[in-house]
Amino acid sequence: MRLPSGYTLKQIADIIGCTFEGPSDFPVLGINEIHKVKAGDLVFVDHPKYYDKALNSAATIVLINQKVVCPDGKALIFSEDPCGDFNRLNKHFAPFDMSMSSRGNDIRIADGALIHPSVIMGSNISIGENTIIHPGVVLYDNIHIGKNCIIHANTVLGGDAFYYKSRPTGRDKMHTCGSIEIEDNVEIGAGCAIDRGLTADTRIGEGTKIDNHVHVGHDTVIGKNCLFAAQVGIAGCVVIEDQVIVWGQVGIASGMTIGKGAVVLGQSGVTKDLEGGKTYFGTPAEDVKHKYRELALIRNLPGLIEKLK
Repeated sequence: MRLPSGYTLKQIADIIGCTFEGPSDFPVLGINEIHKVKAGDLVFVDHPKYYDKALNSAATIVLINQKVVCPDGKALIFSEDPCGDFNRLNKHFAPFDMSMSSRGNDIRIADGALIHPSVIMGSNISIGENTIIHPGVVLYDNIHIGKNCIIHANTVLGGDAFYYKSRPTGRDKMHTCGSIEIEDNVEIGAGCAIDRGLTADTRIGEGTKIDNHVHVGHDTVIGKNCLFAAQVGIAGCVVIEDQVIVWGQVGIASGMTIGKGAVVLGQSGVTKDLEGGKTYFGTPAEDVKHKYRELALIRNLPGLIEKLK
């Protein structure tokens, strides 16, 4: 999430009542979680296991719960609850505002787009030329759809990130204030659910086609000309490169990367990064030739055991 221009380290620290290390006028340009940070952003970290990752990330300001050496060119904000204060900042700069009508504010629809009257739209929506949106579709805030796209009936774009902080008292919901960016010539089937980024964007690349009943988690980035068959489930913060094919009922765990041109066969489970240009099967998904040999050996195992008796 980019901030309005002019915010400083002291101003951000004062919003959440925290102390800081660095020049008081140190600029803060954005707020993002670790998967999406860039120079000028603030990121939070609340576990020693991830201190180095946060301190050495592209983020320039680190919201942290421990006094540590501040890296050159960066600033620190010290908090007893970095995750909670990160959430407070998100709510401060992007508060939830429920639209009470079927059309929110700042909706931009290009010439030639066909939008069924039953479609619900939040605020900050853009829809490109010749895009078709079928009945029952719901567009939350901050959804941007390119030209020549098709969104089929009852799909929901922009639901909240499935992201919670576990505490002794339960699970605190992280405030979602990101967006969805759908590039040109994308088709999304009926009954799909694509979540917004937590603070940045969920992105679907040009020419990608998605079948019915597919879920795409927050902050996932899908490349160009990919194919996803029905009932695929993709967790948050996944990177799927160009020309990937994922067949029905595949599950992909959070944070995975699938390389360009990979094919994942039906009902596989992706629990580690997959190299591009290969075909995969099984749970955990592995090279299909290796997995088929493994299954053949398992099938022959009873006979081998009998011979050893």
